[in-house]
Amino acid sequence: MAKKVADLLVENLVNAGVKRLYAVTGDSLNPINDAVRRDGRLEWIHVRHEEAGAYAASMDAELDGIGCCMGSSGPGHVHLINGLYDANRSGNPVIAIATTINTDKLGMDNFQETNIVKLFDDCSKYCVMTNTPEQAANAFQSAIQHAIQDRGVAVVGLPGDVSESEVTEITTANKNFTTHSRLIPGKEELKELAEVINTNKKVMLFCGYGCKDAQDEAMQLSEQLNAPMGYSFRGKIFFDKISNPFAVGLNGLLGSKSGFKAMQEADLLILLGTDFPYTDFLPEDNTIIQIDDKPERIGRRAKVDYGYAGKIKDTLEALLPLLDRKTDDDFLKAMRELHNDQEEKYASYVQAKSEGKNIHPEFVASVIDDVATDDAIFTVDTGMSAVWAARYIKGKRNRYLTGSFNHGSMANAMPMAIGAGLSRPDRQVIALCGDGGISMLLGDLMTISQYNIPVKIIIFNNRTLGMVKVEMLVAGYPDWQTDMKNPDFAKVAEAMGIKAWNVDQCENVQSTLEVAFAHNGPALINIFTDPDALAMPPKVEFDQIKGFTKSMGKLMLNGQVADVIDTAKSNMKYLKELF
Repeated sequence: MAKKVADLLVENLVNAGVKRLYAVTGDSLNPINDAVRRDGRLEWIHVRHEEAGAYAASMDAELDGIGCCMGSSGPGHVHLINGLYDANRSGNPVIAIATTINTDKLGMDNFQETNIVKLFDDCSKYCVMTNTPEQAANAFQSAIQHAIQDRGVAVVGLPGDVSESEVTEITTANKNFTTHSRLIPGKEELKELAEVINTNKKVMLFCGYGCKDAQDEAMQLSEQLNAPMGYSFRGKIFFDKISNPFAVGLNGLLGSKSGFKAMQEADLLILLGTDFPYTDFLPEDNTIIQIDDKPERIGRRAKVDYGYAGKIKDTLEALLPLLDRKTDDDFLKAMRELHNDQEEKYASYVQAKSEGKNIHPEFVASVIDDVATDDAIFTVDTGMSAVWAARYIKGKRNRYLTGSFNHGSMANAMPMAIGAGLSRPDRQVIALCGDGGISMLLGDLMTISQYNIPVKIIIFNNRTLGMVKVEMLVAGYPDWQTDMKNPDFAKVAEAMGIKAWNVDQCENVQSTLEVAFAHNGPALINIFTDPDALAMPPKVEFDQIKGFTKSMGKLMLNGQVADVIDTAKSNMKYLKELF
């Protein structure tokens, strides 16, 4: 049997290290489906929605270096876009195959026709439409090279008739090439960098995801400089540990006072492997150094004085011998004391009494942190569940935490857990979901059930779009159209063959989580949390207080006095800090 283009695609994916692909088969995707079946080396995961497949493939890429998803003609591959945006912005190498109608039908506004290059250009590093077998053969190799080298999404548009065509002579390699080269600033730049650090007294480090492979070196740098260490949300799981004597917490919307204050009061701020987006929380008057392996990122968020292109591990290894040891630890002690005070406040919030079906989400997150294994993988929805993860999920021996931290999409946690569960079947995978997020892709609980992926799904069921509610309140709007009428998520999960529990009493949280986490298979825990729980950022502007007060007044004028009282009662612990 002659080799077809679809067979060559499978070969390329296997050679690149792809283990599985996520797709809903049909029409123009069927030739690839058959090639995967006949080859037998790739696992086909039949998702219920292509967006879930893109998120799962992104998680494969994040954990294993490459992932793959596919979508069929028109609507099928359009569904991939949100997950691919997230993968591309997260720097995850994902190969997306967008199959489409036959070549003789293109350009005629035919049924299910799309313009693939226009459609995917903004969410990819590489995008090509292939119209001949020769072009497709070349594009497969090039797409994989681009995805790995540029750390992002590569899209290949593939008409069904091209997939079925026989392969002719191929002029490109049928394998992929990667290197693990060192990247450090030049000799004179390193000398300048060391001099700047040596001549500043109060130094703070702010570590992002780029420090993932440089955890030991970053810790050595903090120790040598007696420098407080803050971190981004994506970097926190590597450094937010009880054993870290330099940790002062996050900055940004989900940050703490200590993380914010340390950054503002440092003489010198060193940004390591972070593209921290919240410019309002960054200082303007101190000296800033930024080191990143993507130099185009340097200076686009902060008023950077010194920028250096380099991988964090490589650069710190070269830099550390050039630095003087700083013996003054007054700044570190002051920031650590503030951080410990903040941690004690968070702990006190956990102990606050909860009423039935209004369980404090802080308590739930704290119990999850206690019960989860030391090497658990957490996926976190965007919204209030991300707040509680930022505050209460701590790094331990080998934990990992991820979410839609760059794209900021809802509904990411559950499909990311699909990818994590398949990539790391030997580790506990926990998805922290909002009720709004889980509702959007609820059908893919069936994917978890069908493949018996042993993920544990926790729903913070506050019956509202909690983060949107906060946004509206601080902007001076009364919250409207944020309430949600939810199904019984536990019954839905059970109907799909997943073991599930409802928890509506505080005293049942820990025991239920322990049983669920011990269950040999997928499990869902639907926890009824307080819909009025708010979270204060580390820096609160007067306009935000004014807006909150204004919105409360509007609610009272609308006859919603009970809602105002509930909000005040639920959040007195936070509101006390404002006045």
